[in-house]
Amino acid sequence: MGSNSSKISDLPKNEYLKKLSGPESISENDPFWNQLFSFSFPAPTSSSELKLLEEATISVCKSLVENNPRTGNLAALTKVFLSRTRELRLSAECQNHIFIWQTHNALFIICCLLKVFIRELSEEELQLHFTYEEKSPGSYSSDSEDLLEELLCSLVQLITDTPLLDITYEIAVEAISAMVVFLSCQLFHKEVLRQSISHKYLMQGPCLPYTSKLVKTLLYNFIRQEKPPPPGTHVFPQQSDGGGLLYGLASGVATGLWTVFTLGGAGSKAAASPELTSPLANQSLLLLLVLVNLTDAPDIPNPYRQAVSSFKNTQDSSPFPSSIPHTFQINFNSLYTALCEQQTSDQATLLLYTLLHQNSNVRTYVLARTDMENLVLPILEILYHVEERNSHHVYMALIILLILTEDDGFNRSIHEVILRNITWYSERVLTEISLGSLLILVVIRTIQYNMTRTRDKYLHTNCLAALANMSAQFRSLHQYAAQRIISLFSLLSKKHNKVLEQATQSLRGPLSSSDVPLPDYAQDLSVIEEVIRMMLEIINSCLTNSLHHNPNLVYALLYKRDLFEQFRTHPSFQDIMQNIDLVISFFSSRLLQAGAELSVERVLEIIKQGVVALPKDRLKKFPELKFKYVEEEQPEEFFIPYVWSLVYNSAVGLYWNPQDIQLFAMDSD
Repeated sequence: MGSNSSKISDLPKNEYLKKLSGPESISENDPFWNQLFSFSFPAPTSSSELKLLEEATISVCKSLVENNPRTGNLAALTKVFLSRTRELRLSAECQNHIFIWQTHNALFIICCLLKVFIRELSEEELQLHFTYEEKSPGSYSSDSEDLLEELLCSLVQLITDTPLLDITYEIAVEAISAMVVFLSCQLFHKEVLRQSISHKYLMQGPCLPYTSKLVKTLLYNFIRQEKPPPPGTHVFPQQSDGGGLLYGLASGVATGLWTVFTLGGAGSKAAASPELTSPLANQSLLLLLVLVNLTDAPDIPNPYRQAVSSFKNTQDSSPFPSSIPHTFQINFNSLYTALCEQQTSDQATLLLYTLLHQNSNVRTYVLARTDMENLVLPILEILYHVEERNSHHVYMALIILLILTEDDGFNRSIHEVILRNITWYSERVLTEISLGSLLILVVIRTIQYNMTRTRDKYLHTNCLAALANMSAQFRSLHQYAAQRIISLFSLLSKKHNKVLEQATQSLRGPLSSSDVPLPDYAQDLSVIEEVIRMMLEIINSCLTNSLHHNPNLVYALLYKRDLFEQFRTHPSFQDIMQNIDLVISFFSSRLLQAGAELSVERVLEIIKQGVVALPKDRLKKFPELKFKYVEEEQPEEFFIPYVWSLVYNSAVGLYWNPQDIQLFAMDSD
């Protein structure tokens, strides 16, 4: 086929691919490799293009799986690539476009083949394909060189050591993609992999010393958000006169494979995702999350998690404890800025959660920032648009808020930050509101959405826990925030009465003759009463600790005081109702003394005066409300499928057939 290959459907008949996958061994020194690596076409990016590419090359890959034990061509291809990577840094410094272009293409071919091999073979079979020895055809030796491990280490070194230039951008992205492919065996197992050859390679042996350097590089790739170079600047820019010497040399070398091969025909361009401005940053973040969430080996903790948990700010001059391995320093200001700017993506939110939860240095730094609104507002916007987000993204955003609200300093400072014109909040025009009041509004809205739609107890619990953590430091609550707190209690009260009525009717009515079981009203009632008590505790905590700061909450309580009447004598709420009942009675009597037809301003004035007169010793003290986020047992059962679903949906240039994936349920296209 040679240079006439212009359609994906021609690939299975391509003479160079047929030779690579055929029954004939190819020497590492054969000129064939230069011809094989000399193709130029727009890299496929959309899933449809990648699907076409995989389907077209599947017969080539399967032929190679069959013939490679005899030919060793996969090992030869790998060795040729490895020999090239040793000269890659020098080639970048010398601007050797042709060498880098061919090396990138070699890695692209390896990555395509590796993806199919991992899907079709067990890890042990895959390892055998990479340990073939030419000396004795068709046999494998236990003491032979492990090219699979050498290839993986070479990719790590390529990512960490090759300078990022226009001409090296694509090979950097491809190297990161190849590492993701290396670890993709998890996709084809229903259970979380706890032992894997690829995990062993990364956690032991020659890859281990690169742990901190790799994590640091991936983090900086995320921070910098480097955009890809303009088309043509990184390979061979074709000039108007038919091309310069460099382009002519490249075209001359490429007498074989895919010189004019473009997806969908000559001249077409691969469609780029409009929202993805930096493929390198995106791919780096996905690989970092995959690495951090690898399971620990039996006797070896995950070194990538250790690195992410212990790195420090570049401005921190204190020595690292000798007991902590894989440490490094990074610019926290740049990291914070990137985290604030990138929260629209699941993976950036998951990174923020990981750092806040696992790295105390990052958590301390974030909580000390004076521009906390830059981080909190994007998180609130995720929760506000809950209908448009997947449940995992919402959970991560909510847990981030819960972790932040564990800190009293955070809970105080958010009420001091005044925001103006929050355009994405559409229920009501908010011309001026504190960050704390906005946070309360969004969390309450999330609870109400959950009550009517998903009915997820876990979501309820975490929302209420965040509000409870904040409640003692509520300050100058916006009148709308105060109203929404009482409105939520009103909604819960109505739901409580409805379920209570249904439970009573079911007990009085005849037993159902159908096979449909009756709803468990007792359990429903227990859950609602648990949430109602939590809300009462939140209101009580605010009244006990910061009554004089919150006249709007007292006003809302008085306006809806009839709501609380039914709970005064309820055995589940009697104790917590004492303070609320006292506040309602005290201020109600003062309003009666002031006469009828009182304006809102006059009522608020009476409340502010009454706060000073109310004896504080009459309010019963309750234990402080404090909830701490605790990761569930075996968190990998949640995080590993979640991370790989992000890889599946977000990775650039990678496609897996949904019918092959076993780790999580996928709808086929």
